[in-house]
Amino acid sequence: MENAAMLCVADMLPEGSTTVGSRIECSHLRPTPEGEAIEATATLQAVDGRRLTFNITAFDTKGKIGEATHVRCIVDRQRFLAKLSH
Repeated sequence: MENAAMLCVADMLPEGSTTVGSRIECSHLRPTPEGEAIEATATLQAVDGRRLTFNITAFDTKGKIGEATHVRCIVDRQRFLAKLSH
């Protein structure tokens, strides 16, 4: 689900930027059998400066399996990665 949100805006970000997840509220509605394909769709609902809020829905072949509200923040990729190495 988080990956769907990341990909939703990846092509719209300024050069050198990426997004990082900061919060997710997720409801699992029913299980999916092992090995079955899952598809998640993210919709950007709000932009507040660098803060992006998404609604996400996940489906398997039988229908909806989960839903979430997810917040991601736009960051400079190099500065973010540099912080990880310290």
